Amino acid sequence: MRERLESQADRIEMVLDMHKVPARVTGGTVTPRWVRFEILPFHYAKISKIRQLNEELAAALDTGNCRVARRGAAVDVEIPRDDPQQVRLLSLFRQLDIKEIPSLTAILGLAEDGGPLLIRLSSPDVAHILVSGTTGSGKTVLLQAMILSLAMLNQPRELALVLIDPKRSAFAPFRGLPQLSREMISGSDEAVESLESLVRLMEKRADLDAGVGRWPHVVLVIDELVDLLMTGGAPFQRALTRILQRGREAGIHVVAATQKPTASVLGSLVKANFPVRLVGRVTSATDARVASGWSGTGAERLEGRGDFIAVAEGQTIRFQTPYVSSREVRQTVRRISQEVA
Repeated sequence: MRERLESQADRIEMVLDMHKVPARVTGGTVTPRWVRFEILPFHYAKISKIRQLNEELAAALDTGNCRVARRGAAVDVEIPRDDPQQVRLLSLFRQLDIKEIPSLTAILGLAEDGGPLLIRLSSPDVAHILVSGTTGSGKTVLLQAMILSLAMLNQPRELALVLIDPKRSAFAPFRGLPQLSREMISGSDEAVESLESLVRLMEKRADLDAGVGRWPHVVLVIDELVDLLMTGGAPFQRALTRILQRGREAGIHVVAATQKPTASVLGSLVKANFPVRLVGRVTSATDARVASGWSGTGAERLEGRGDFIAVAEGQTIRFQTPYVSSREVRQTVRRISQEVA
């Protein structure tokens, strides 16, 4: 593989030279799904010019897709591997030292260094998470991995889950999970009622003012957010907005997914209240900008099938969502139930 990588680095530099871009390949990273080449432009080079060379670089590297994105002073050129490898959630979980993991932590997937990428929802910099991506991007698999890893790392006295699944299939394997605070929700009327119930809980906790540690954290996971915003109407949006604005102080966190991050539907709801965005393959640069909150992330050139970027505070991390089968979910749910019985 080393010879192939060196040859590809030479081709990248050839394209840069042809277009009179003063820059050199200085290193790279190999992951189970893609290969990254790090380009360091000279101080007078225009990064925007490198971004415009997607197609030329893809042709030179003989690949159907090439993602170019800035990272600090460097520019990353990323291409898919010829032999992609699957990432498994339970394998990642076994790499963790559970005693060292803070509460309300979930596994997002495989990080660039080959270890599990974790996120702590109770962190002041997180609070709420928006997951975006087209059909086939891996949104449901990512949500399933987050839900299961939260349940594996947090006892029912620490965590209460509320799952809203309009499709009635995404979260079905989690039935019977001890951390579920109520049955799975699918209809828009029931979804509105559940959010209004959470608003009352939030207000009650605020009135008692006894600190979040006294109660279990509540994580509300919503699949197909845009559909629910449209069918649930103003009552759904009003309740959700209140939770997004004040929920963190009461220990209530939202993880919501949407297939199409439409600005006209999501509007200021997204811009102001989701500090962390997890973005899979989207159809256009415009959708990528709305989904991530930033321009130039290259999310429209991700591979799909669990290839994601995490965007927070202007920083972008690419990761691979881990797969967990429905059978593995059901087996893990049974094991957790037996442990807490």
